[in-house]
Amino acid sequence: MQAPEAHYRHLEHLYHSARIQNFYSGSQLIVRHGEAEITLPADPKYFHGAQALHGSVYFKMLDDAAYFAVASLVRDVFIVTTSFQLNLLRPVNEGTIRAIGKIRSRSKNMFVADAALFNEKGKEVAFGTGQFMRTDQALSSLEGYQ
Repeated sequence: MQAPEAHYRHLEHLYHSARIQNFYSGSQLIVRHGEAEITLPADPKYFHGAQALHGSVYFKMLDDAAYFAVASLVRDVFIVTTSFQLNLLRPVNEGTIRAIGKIRSRSKNMFVADAALFNEKGKEVAFGTGQFMRTDQALSSLEGYQ
């Protein structure tokens, strides 16, 4: 099995190679053991009618941060989100947002991770908790996992 640091870099490559990332341009991911951090500029293309970030951006950032925190511990197969609870606290319409995901608990096949989203001033703007499950799909079979 590969070294943890190599696994983290492969996960980062997988994140950036996903087609959805063409829309979320400018995002950055850092994966560490049991933790992930994602940043994204609050571009107006993500705004709803009231000129602030749409909730879908909050969800994506939080889900991805929690997901990659879990994925940092799973070095053989792809994992999937089975549920995610999202809590929105305040709007964001400028600056760069930062999501931090961390493992809360784990069992053989099920993981729980929390994530918090912060604005450029370090104020929490949303948080969430997700459940993630191992699949049978080998990471080595994924084109972006290189």
